Amino acid sequence: MITDTVARPRERQENETTTLPPYNVVLLDDDDHSYEYVILMLKKIFGHSLQKAYEMAAKVDAAGRVIVMTTNLELAELKRDQIQAFGPDPLIPRCKGSMSATVEPASGP
Repeated sequence: MITDTVARPRERQENETTTLPPYNVVLLDDDDHSYEYVILMLKKIFGHSLQKAYEMAAKVDAAGRVIVMTTNLELAELKRDQIQAFGPDPLIPRCKGSMSATVEPASGP
């Protein structure tokens, strides 16, 4: 049996995708952690390359803070918590704990 098919325009489905606002994970400087510690932590937690981790370690040392990741709020909070739970720097005897980090709304696009 042969039937004629009529091409009908597809109904448009309006799927509005809501994008989550971006947040920065900001690593804060202190004098109780070595470059080696910072580089190892950034590689393990964020998967940054050795070069990128070194550049971030140098920036946090010079500027007092560095953005280590920009992502959604939930993941930013998780990464901040992982920084704060990384533990003390075994290379610096006076070091008693992890580095500090904050989560801040990202400015700009």
